[in-house]
Amino acid sequence: MTKLSPFHLALPVKDIKKAIDFYHHGLGLPLGRQSKSWVDVDFFGHQIVFHQAENVPLLHYNDVDKHDVPVPHFGVVLEKNQWNELSEKLLNQGVKFVIEPYIRFEGLPGEQGTFFFIDPNGLALEFKTFKDLNQLFAKD
Repeated sequence: MTKLSPFHLALPVKDIKKAIDFYHHGLGLPLGRQSKSWVDVDFFGHQIVFHQAENVPLLHYNDVDKHDVPVPHFGVVLEKNQWNELSEKLLNQGVKFVIEPYIRFEGLPGEQGTFFFIDPNGLALEFKTFKDLNQLFAKD
């Protein structure tokens, strides 16, 4: 794979303090600049900005591999050991998984570990790990 450029994503949240508490204190992610109405978070080398908003989009669910996947969602692909450590950390913090850690598309192109949860502001996150990262965009 080629070196990836960091992405920037701005997301609405109802409570900036909850976002800071969860992403910085809970997940241990560094904070960047912030004001009363927004905060930058270093999301595994990518810039996510949470903006205070009254209206946050509702989640929908789509069937993927016989699981109800929340949409919209965002996340990151991690190395297997990072993925295992994060899932254990979240379990120890009492985070409730929407989809508990499991192997999706087992034995098929694009085999991956995945899990989903909802943050305190109602945003859905997915964290993945691939058996072979070169199959990130694999087709059946």
